[in-house]
Formats: sequence, structure tokens, C-alpha cells
Amino acid sequence: MVEQFLRTLMRTTDIVVTGLFSPAAITAVGLADLYARLPLRIGLGLGSGVIALSSQDTGSGATANRDEAITQAVLIGAVSGIPFMLFGYLLGEWAIGVLGAEPETARMGGLYLAIIFATTPARHVALVAARSIQGAGDTRTPMYVNGVSNALNIVGTVVLGLGLGPFPALAIVGVGIATAFGNVFSALALVAAIYSPWTPAGFTRPYQWTITKQLLAISAPRIAEGLVTTAIEFPFNSILLYFGTEVNAAYQVGRRVYQQLTGPLSRGYRTGTSIVVGQMLGDGDPAGARYNGWAAAALAVGTIGSLGAVLFVSADPLVAFFTDDPETLSYASGFARAYAVAAPVTALYIVLSGALTAGSDTTTPFIARVSGMLVGMLGVSAVAGIGLGYGVPAVYASIVVYYVWATIYVAVGFYRGDWVERTQTMMDERGSTPSED
Repeated sequence: MVEQFLRTLMRTTDIVVTGLFSPAAITAVGLADLYARLPLRIGLGLGSGVIALSSQDTGSGATANRDEAITQAVLIGAVSGIPFMLFGYLLGEWAIGVLGAEPETARMGGLYLAIIFATTPARHVALVAARSIQGAGDTRTPMYVNGVSNALNIVGTVVLGLGLGPFPALAIVGVGIATAFGNVFSALALVAAIYSPWTPAGFTRPYQWTITKQLLAISAPRIAEGLVTTAIEFPFNSILLYFGTEVNAAYQVGRRVYQQLTGPLSRGYRTGTSIVVGQMLGDGDPAGARYNGWAAAALAVGTIGSLGAVLFVSADPLVAFFTDDPETLSYASGFARAYAVAAPVTALYIVLSGALTAGSDTTTPFIARVSGMLVGMLGVSAVAGIGLGYGVPAVYASIVVYYVWATIYVAVGFYRGDWVERTQTMMDERGSTPSED
């Protein structure tokens, strides 16, 4: 949670600093971030696969299989980042403009996108390496590394973006350079940690195709989930731009306030749940895995739901940290309150998805999230917001509908329990049976 708080604070700082320039600058970063989520989803997808195998094999004592899965995931992550480097350099400005952004917004967003995409391989490696170490039971080392990286990123964003001290004011370019530096630093430090005796994880020469196939089988639905849902957000952001640049900027602000307040807890709970459930499955204790999945979900609903109540009441002063544009502020409060209402069910969805991932089931969260976004965010926004003329309030409602739908689907999937048998079958295939005391 500490690690995620610092990462979220870094992204929040980006929005705060760009908010000092103009609503167009906020929109530029927000739209560029849409594309940045594409490689992020690949990295997180591979991370989901490796944390499942790493936690299961740690629980069963099959450390050789664990280290091979880690090595393969890191290599795949590095190679899969190369196409994004080319895309950012060649098509960055076009990619922002095609969403309907104004020319100046497209220019700023294209510059930012080209800079951060240049370090996509490092971003993938950092994500996969962190999940690998966490799956082995060490959550502190990624916290230390990413804590330092995010702190440097935050300082770089402020110094280079605003031109403090002897540094020039590079505006949105400076924000992008700070992010790129943080990606490279994290990747190098986490790889060094795995290579050293500092962490229980390690590297080894890969040779088992069974591990490769299982790694990709678990990761693929998670990657597809991220790519498809990110693709859905493109027309959703176009709908927001239909209502105006200020509405899109307000969405970025409201979403950022929600993520800063609740994101670190929900992501921390998800990672912790994946580790505990995965290791219990690896140790041959499916009943304990089920119990801890539900217990973690209950804890998340109680704590994050409480934070949602705080956000609902305090939305106005919180969004005011990001911009002083009156129209943007008005809409931003509405988006923040919509996310606040959805907070309890969002927490339940995220934690149970993490438990299912540890059980080698990434298909159920995929179907839940994609169908929820199509019916909720996109469907309600387009039909009620534009077609029926309800406007921006319909977009607020679409956020709540999305998370309620996705949560119900995931909860049913976790309750049915097919993921327990799937995990045991995959462990048998790769020879990771629980060790005997």
C-alpha cells in the first residue's frame, strides 16, 4: 500500500503541475495516459501471470520453477515494449488528435507520449520484476525501490515542469522526462535485486515450455482485459470531449482524486490477497485460500467504503487542488462523487479479482470488466448522456453501473470455485506439487 501510495502520488503530482498550465494541459496528459495504459496493461498482465506462478511455487517449495517463470516473464516484458517505443516516436501527436483533441492539446499530448513510450521496455520489466518478488513473499523490496523512484519522479516533475532553481521550465516535456527516468531507475534496481541474494526470487536459464505456456495462459486474459478496456476508454473519452474540453479535464481530475485516496489500499489489498491465496493453494490448502479471499474482500469493503464516504463529503475542496477553472471544478466534483459512491463495490471487485488471479483464473475478471464497461461506462454514457439528452449526469451514473455489474460477475465466479481445480491441474503439469514436511 505504501508503494502504491507513492506511485499514485507521482501521477497526482503530474496532474497538479499540468493543472498550473491550463485545462488543455490536463487533458493532454489524460489523453496521453490512455495510450500509456496499453503497455501498462501488458506489464500488469504479465505481472499477474508471474505473481500467480511465483506465489504458488513458493508455497509448494518449487523454487526452481518459480525462478524460471520470473526469468521468462522479465524477458517477455522487455521485448514486448519495443513496438510502443516506435509508436510514440512516429505517431504520438496523431494519436492524441484522432480522439478529437484541439491542435495545441494534441501537440502537448504527443510530446508527452513520445517521451514516456521511449522507456516502455523498462516499464514492463519494472512491473514484472516487482510482481515476481512480491509473489515470493517479499513486498518490502519493491516498496523501497519504487518509493525512491517515485520520489525522484515527483521531484523531477516539479523541478523540470516549473523550472525551479537552475533548471529550465520544460512544462509538459519536463513532466514526461521525470516519468521516463523513474521507469528506467525502477527496472534497473529491481532486476539487480532479483539477481542479488537480497530477495528470495532469482534468475535462471529458462528451458521449460510448460512454464512458458502457463505463464502466457494466465497472463493473456489479463492482458486482453487491459487492452480491451483501454480501447473502450477511447470512445468514452471522445464522449467526454463531446461535452467539452473542461468536462474531459474534470473527469481526469475527479478520477485522480479518487485514485489517490483509495487506489493505494485497493491495489495493496489485491496484491496481498494474490500472494496469500496463491501460497495457500501451493501449500495444498484450498479452504484457507477461499476463506482469506473473502476475509480480504470484507476488509477492503469496510476501509475503502469509509474512504469513499470521506471523498463524497469532501469532493469540492479536494478537486480544487488541481485546477481553479470554475467549469472544470463543477464537473470534477460530480465525477469524484460518482467514484465515491462506487468505492465499496470497486474494492470488492478488485480484491476478488486478485484472489482469482492467484488461482490461475484471469478469464472471469476479464469478462466482468469488459462487459461492465460496455454496458455501464460506454452504453449508459452514449445512450442516456447523448441519445436521451441527460448530459454529464448520465456519465456520472455510468461509472457506478460499470462497477456494480463487474463486481456481481466476479463475486459469483469466486463463489463457484472452479479456480481451485484449475490451479491444481496446472501445478501438476509443471511438477510443482506441495512439499512434504
